Amino acid sequence: MDKKITDIGHLTGKVLLFGGVYSNLQALEALIAVAESEGIPPENCICTGDIIGYCAQPEETIQTFKNWNAKSIVGNVEIQLRDDEDDCGCDFREGSRCDNFSQQWYPYAKSKLSKDSLNYLETLPDHITFTIGNQNVMVVHGSCFNISEFIFKSTDWSIKAKNFSATKSDIIIAGHCGLPFLDQQDEKLWVNPGVIGMPANDGNPSVWYAILDDSEQSTTVNFRKLEYNFKLTNQLMLNGSLPESYAKTIISGLWDNMEILPNAEKQLQGKLIEL
Repeated sequence: MDKKITDIGHLTGKVLLFGGVYSNLQALEALIAVAESEGIPPENCICTGDIIGYCAQPEETIQTFKNWNAKSIVGNVEIQLRDDEDDCGCDFREGSRCDNFSQQWYPYAKSKLSKDSLNYLETLPDHITFTIGNQNVMVVHGSCFNISEFIFKSTDWSIKAKNFSATKSDIIIAGHCGLPFLDQQDEKLWVNPGVIGMPANDGNPSVWYAILDDSEQSTTVNFRKLEYNFKLTNQLMLNGSLPESYAKTIISGLWDNMEILPNAEKQLQGKLIEL
């Protein structure tokens, strides 16, 4: 299938970047409040996909996102829901804890979504492109080649370089791996703003997003923590249909397991993230 790419033109000022809302309505509402307080218009707010996921309010989250009128690409979860598939398409190893947990949260999410929400998912592109300053930017979920590819800070630069070459981009905004990071070489910038629906395995319940800003001489990337009502998110997840381990992660800030992580990222569990 040909990939659907939406070009949103030239952006100026602050651009709010985030990923992985994961059906976490409380985090999304907190982020919308940040955008409004800073005067960032919805068209400058961009999600790297996986609006739907582990938490308890998939329908409310999609409708809130839709009404906000921010931009998003599809994550693997949106593609699977849109195509009426039976699994999340996250590329977890079969039989792993993540795979087993997905057999709880994915059917739950699928059962909650209205026809209107599924129709909305149909409108989301595979990639978004725009320019800021004099730089070309592309938004991807995993990579430009594979929506479910896990790319981390420790992932070899040669893999990232192929994405820049294929997309003719100066900046790539990516999601999927759940961890915020910045990697830069040869004036090329790979930015993962992190996800707002789950903590970043750093032992802190607050979550991450980033702001791209062209108001200085060169475009800057500022990572920020988002505080939100995680206790309510946790309580709503303890509904008998979702993995209790994920509800615990919302509070503890620590992932239940590190099956998807390379060794370098495994070593960072529970450690303060400084960006």
